[in-house]
Amino acid sequence: MRIAVSGGPYGNPYALRAFVADATARGAERLFCLGDLGGFGAEVDALWPIIKDAGIECIAGNYDVAIARADADCGCGYRDPRDNAYAQLIYDHTLTHTSRQFAAWMGALPTERRLTLRGRDVHLVHGSPLALNDFWWESLPEHEHRRRAESSGAEVILCTHSGLPWIRRIGDALTVNVGVLGKPANDGRREVRYAMLDLDDGHPRAELVPLAYDWRAQAESMRDAGLPEAFVETIETGWWTTCLESLPPRERSRGRYHLYRSALPTSFTPSGGSWGDPETVAEDERPVIGLFGSPYFPARLWIYTNFHCNLRCDYCAVASSARAEPRTIGPEAFTSLVDEAVREGFAELYLTGGEPFLHPQIMELLDAASRALPTVVLTNAMLTGTRRLAGLADLADRKLMIQTSLDGARPETHDAHRGRGSHARTLAGIRQLIELGLPPRVALTETPENTGEIGQVADLLAGLGLPPAHFAVRPLLRRGFSREGREIQADASIPELTVSADGLHWHPAGADLATSPDMHLAPAGASLAEGKRLITERFLTARLADASLPRPVHCAI
Repeated sequence: MRIAVSGGPYGNPYALRAFVADATARGAERLFCLGDLGGFGAEVDALWPIIKDAGIECIAGNYDVAIARADADCGCGYRDPRDNAYAQLIYDHTLTHTSRQFAAWMGALPTERRLTLRGRDVHLVHGSPLALNDFWWESLPEHEHRRRAESSGAEVILCTHSGLPWIRRIGDALTVNVGVLGKPANDGRREVRYAMLDLDDGHPRAELVPLAYDWRAQAESMRDAGLPEAFVETIETGWWTTCLESLPPRERSRGRYHLYRSALPTSFTPSGGSWGDPETVAEDERPVIGLFGSPYFPARLWIYTNFHCNLRCDYCAVASSARAEPRTIGPEAFTSLVDEAVREGFAELYLTGGEPFLHPQIMELLDAASRALPTVVLTNAMLTGTRRLAGLADLADRKLMIQTSLDGARPETHDAHRGRGSHARTLAGIRQLIELGLPPRVALTETPENTGEIGQVADLLAGLGLPPAHFAVRPLLRRGFSREGREIQADASIPELTVSADGLHWHPAGADLATSPDMHLAPAGASLAEGKRLITERFLTARLADASLPRPVHCAI
């Protein structure tokens, strides 16, 4: 026996008609709907004749119960006020535009059904066996899945409400969240989903079926009804633009949009535009943004070309030294990575180490990077002479910036942390770069010893002809070799996706796998797309745990 089971049509008669036709063509003997007939689209009353003509067997969702009773709200179970504002808007429309005859029919529906089909115990619920509006997310902990399955005890459990489909076996129960017909599954596809179940053999089987329908007609009907563009955009693009806060971190990280625009930071300001300006959308347009490209996740990619260094700075956050394992990224892998960064929407590249100019193919890497995107290379400026200077001269007309460090106005202040003679050699490198037409940016890592010299360093650099915007002060971080300084944790800092030979990392200050395993996201070979998703999930997990928002830790000017 084959049965077809759908979630909420949400006032989308075009998808409901397509469901009937597709499921029938696939051999479904019975059609079921798990409730929420209204709730997103404009044409709720148009569903009723389709349901009656096709003999769709329905249970009531929270929406149907609320409409039948003319409740004040939908009872959807949202907790965020922005989610509830959108839910209220569409509920008011649905309540106004649903005939009382149809509403009365909804009110007579059961809120669950227990059936025996081909000898199988099948339980149809809307949210879960625990509650009508329970969100049974795929990412719930295993004990929460077991709690819901055990409270049912059925061999097959079918649910919806969350809008995102999945299939899994929980103990002996085949459990299927069938998705919904009323809107796409937040995956960038315009198709919606329903479930087809085969119940004849000893092991019931389920398939999630992608369903094409006339989404253009649905979008047009929603516009004609005056519904907000944020709702229509979801139909047209397959991405959710409302009710984001109901989504757990894993589910939300898979979508395009992750935060309401109103959640953007007001307590800090991106400096010089280099902290990833958010996409430009007027306040009265899309209400949500993606995390990537916002001030919370700058669209710049850090790449550790290598980890060995000619210095051993005693506060190096990634434990670089002459004895460090080089862990270089070769030209072929680097070029592939740059191409991927372009495809994934990164706006700039930061090359660092170790000392990048110890990489045997550094000029080849700089050429590939600066051809593709604005590029910054971080160096101690001691190894830019001789033949490398000639190579840098060839790149002077590119969007290439050299950044170096000067940690004191006096040699003894700088050299105390970076090694004897390094102050003089760094200044010589800065002068060479200025003469070459590549005036570098200079960062000072603030320590108790050099705090009083910050103004003097600024004056020194200004005397060399560097503008004020080419000088910045950054904090000392307690990572790598450093046992002092500011703590930096992934759950309290702005992420900046970083690639090394060891894989992907949360932040460039935590890119050494040995000393910062907590910052490691994925092993070598993981895609940048997966890195963006992992960062988004981790960011949201930390944010939702205590409602806190992270702060930037500046490693670049």
